[in-house]
Amino acid sequence: MRKLTKSLNVDFNKVNIKVGRDTLFNVLRKHQMLTLRRKTSARTTNSYHRFYKCNNIIKDLEITKPNQVWVSDITYIRTIKGFCYLALITDMYSRKIVGYDLSDSLELKGCVRALNKAIYKAKNINGLIHHSDRGIQYCSNVYTQIL
Repeated sequence: MRKLTKSLNVDFNKVNIKVGRDTLFNVLRKHQMLTLRRKTSARTTNSYHRFYKCNNIIKDLEITKPNQVWVSDITYIRTIKGFCYLALITDMYSRKIVGYDLSDSLELKGCVRALNKAIYKAKNINGLIHHSDRGIQYCSNVYTQIL
């Protein structure tokens, strides 16, 4: 859209018309000429798997201290060569990242490395609750054995 705005501004300037980006968007939208770019994204969660899924026990829980609840998730980072995946474990109280791993695949190994880093650095994790989106990596036997 920036290219279109830039090229049209040359013509607009020749005839002394000033049109901002938002105005141009509104005109194009009004005349149904606006097309949105489809972004490619990576799907990181598969909740339909054969492993046991625990219930959400933190739904009404009041978080009052560090190392009470850790939250795990995977996000993707777009690179020139494709996607890489960042497995994160975050302390829900302090919002501090306690474990992470950057990997070129969604395989279980990245999540396990992030969890092991978090456990290795942790102090006083008795009664800790681990929370995730219940994706296949977090429900797998290997991951739950470590927990």
